[in-house]
Amino acid sequence: MQRKVYILYIHLCHANLKYESMDVNNAKSQMRKGMLEYCIMLLLHKEPAYASDIIQKLKEAKLIVVEGTLYPLLTRLKNDGLLSYEWVESTQGPPRKYYRLTEKGEMFLGELENSWKELSDTVNRLSSSR
Repeated sequence: MQRKVYILYIHLCHANLKYESMDVNNAKSQMRKGMLEYCIMLLLHKEPAYASDIIQKLKEAKLIVVEGTLYPLLTRLKNDGLLSYEWVESTQGPPRKYYRLTEKGEMFLGELENSWKELSDTVNRLSSSR
């Protein structure tokens, strides 16, 4: 009987750890999704970029994004008037679509930067009071 209770206890602890881990992964995923638009706009503020370049730069910054996530976001930002694009001939294949911030996009990025600073300050204050 004692062995069955012990096995059940281990099983419940493992299930609880798995549940907690799933919650953390979900929270991390939601945080990344919330930051992705801002990070893309920061990259495009520096210079126009091709989608593959954006993915590579995000990857170098440890923010992994796949094309299936990036393209719909770029399309939405373009439809909102925050991005524009131009086709540029490539020496290595077909023309490439290079995205850039519009004037409206630059203004929106400024608002996002202010929001990020406020949010970052708040989190830093809360974490330092722990």
